[in-house]
Amino acid sequence: MTDPIPDDASTDGRDGPPRAVLIAAIVVAVGAVVAILVVAATREATPAPQPVAIAAAPAPKAQDPSCQRLMQALPDSLGDYHRAAAVAPVPPGAAAWQAGAGEDPVILRCGLDRPDDFVTSSPLQGVDDVQWFRIPGDGRTTWVAVDRPVYVALTLPDGSGPDPIQLISRALSQTMPATPLDPGPIR
Repeated sequence: MTDPIPDDASTDGRDGPPRAVLIAAIVVAVGAVVAILVVAATREATPAPQPVAIAAAPAPKAQDPSCQRLMQALPDSLGDYHRAAAVAPVPPGAAAWQAGAGEDPVILRCGLDRPDDFVTSSPLQGVDDVQWFRIPGDGRTTWVAVDRPVYVALTLPDGSGPDPIQLISRALSQTMPATPLDPGPIR
């Protein structure tokens, strides 16, 4: 005796929609997911970099040949930071790098006056063969190369890592000879 076949079962023993309908549904679902991912990727694309504003600072020796040689030798990248356009008018002897749109930039200024706080007893940090004087700030630190023919300041956002100062030290070593330190008197 055989069991009767229920009315809702197919005669070949399979349950569910026909194979062609199932394949079409999978293709439509995969296509929809791909379309959503493409739209999301284009909306999340990195915005175009905006020019960086560099505040003017007194730089009486910015036109010095030492600064001009340095400006020509500056690298396009400082680790994660890439050379950025600056908002006009760009102060003479200044350059900027930025890790990404809207992030704090690395700013270089060449030809500055000796920092007021750089005195005989000031601690210095050597990076390669360049002596740097540190000026702490709020969320940023400025390092001033104090053993070159002109003072060069490099302002770094906190957490920028060692690459910017190492690569600028290398550029300074290649373009400017070391000179004796000239700190101000202790006040």
